[in-house]
Amino acid sequence: MCGMPQQPPVRSTPARVSRPDASMSLLTNVMDHSLDDGYAEAAARKQAEGAGGLPRTVRAKLGLAVGLVLAALVVTVGAAQARVAAPVVAKEREELIDRIDRETEAADELESTVDKLRDDVSSRQQEALKQSGGGDQADLVGILSGAVEVHGPGVKLVVDDAKEASTGGDGDPRETTGFSDTGRVRDRDMQRVVNGLWESGAEAVSINGQRLTALSAIRAAGEAILVDNKPLVPPYTVLAVGDGKNLSTRFQNSPDGLYLNALQENYGIRTAISVADDVRLPAAPSVIVRTAQPKTEKGTS
Repeated sequence: MCGMPQQPPVRSTPARVSRPDASMSLLTNVMDHSLDDGYAEAAARKQAEGAGGLPRTVRAKLGLAVGLVLAALVVTVGAAQARVAAPVVAKEREELIDRIDRETEAADELESTVDKLRDDVSSRQQEALKQSGGGDQADLVGILSGAVEVHGPGVKLVVDDAKEASTGGDGDPRETTGFSDTGRVRDRDMQRVVNGLWESGAEAVSINGQRLTALSAIRAAGEAILVDNKPLVPPYTVLAVGDGKNLSTRFQNSPDGLYLNALQENYGIRTAISVADDVRLPAAPSVIVRTAQPKTEKGTS
């Protein structure tokens, strides 16, 4: 009996168990090596170089010191420049002050000259009036023209702002009412007062010492009232020469007197009128006629 050849026994080895994430090798590689090799190498090199340099705190202090030195340098340079420019600025300021003083003195001298010339013109006008015919006619012309000082019976009218006067906000407080709704006396009020006195029989009128003539103008500049371009301040004292009692009665009963009374009742503007036995009005500074010429009769041969 022939036997079968024996085969060497085959050793069986257990199958190698694969990882559950074997199929995700790329993701696994990214997770295991999240830091790029080049970046890691650069970081390691930077760390090695830093290890041999200055500590971080020392470098920060050194940078702060350098910044402070630069700031101090800037301040020092600025102060030096200001110190250099200071004498120049002071000199220019002194020159400007000296110039202002000189111009002020020149303006004062010119104003004094103007006053002297006005007085000279006034005196020459009065002399011319005396030589033009003399007598009562010359005196009447001087009174009506305002060229001479006058006095006599008349009235004294005082007009003042209301106690609680205020300034209009829109620049035109009158609007269409014809009255002041701010409690302030306006130039048009004084115009009506003066015209009412003339119409009531006044022979000469002045406001706060300013003699009015046929060429006088009462106007406004902001809140100020001007008489012949000279500003007045309240209260406004109006003096009028005339038949005192009759002048007062006629004015108060005139439309302009009633207008003034309405201002007092509705807007608190204060007024007071009284009869005076003797009021004195100064002469006008100068009466300059630019256009009118006297009429002269030429004799016939």
